[in-house]
Amino acid sequence: MALRIFETDPDAMPRPQFADDTVGRFHGGKSENNVPVPLPEWRVTTGDPEVAAAVAQLMGGTPVETDSTSENYIEILTATDRVKVVLSGADAIDDDLKLWNGSTLIHHCDGVEFLSPEEDKGKPCGCPTLLEERKTAAKAKRGPSPSISVKLRIAEDYDLGVFRLQTGSWKLAEVLHEVRNSLDKVGGEALCSLELELVEYTTKQGREVSYRKPTIRVLKSWSDAIAEPKD
Repeated sequence: MALRIFETDPDAMPRPQFADDTVGRFHGGKSENNVPVPLPEWRVTTGDPEVAAAVAQLMGGTPVETDSTSENYIEILTATDRVKVVLSGADAIDDDLKLWNGSTLIHHCDGVEFLSPEEDKGKPCGCPTLLEERKTAAKAKRGPSPSISVKLRIAEDYDLGVFRLQTGSWKLAEVLHEVRNSLDKVGGEALCSLELELVEYTTKQGREVSYRKPTIRVLKSWSDAIAEPKD
């Protein structure tokens, strides 16, 4: 037997409580047959049908329940590559470098010193000093890659809850100090544009290259944004 009190009053049912106090996640790609596949528009996942419906209303797409064992089992392939979001400040960004062997974390550092395990914390991590060498080592699974986490709210529905963007983008890692500086100048909640920016160029060998990189553009303070008259 089980209580059925919400069958007669479904609006009273509390929203699910997630492990990290977020209601969903933003993704720049997805996994197909265990192979990462980049996407041209944002993919959002959540475990709350109401959140999924709201995201689809704001960003396009249709909520689909997947067979994922994650708490964020509802997927929305949105119709947009950019969305206005609100960041609480520089503290909304958490970044480090990690190397995984399956589900086991085998290297965790800030690029200069170990961050874990506790007995190694503060010791030199031994990573290459040059950025290109770091990338080469990471690509060969001999060194860590960026692990960037950004907590954000969708500006058009601020009260919907906090989402998380998790990315390993080197391109974003290279400019995070600029994003933090811009957020510090705002000095509080900031209105930002979260984008999957299209990058296209031709190599010296004549090969056409095209990819998307996650980009955070700090626009203005959130208090100034909400004080502006609506059209």
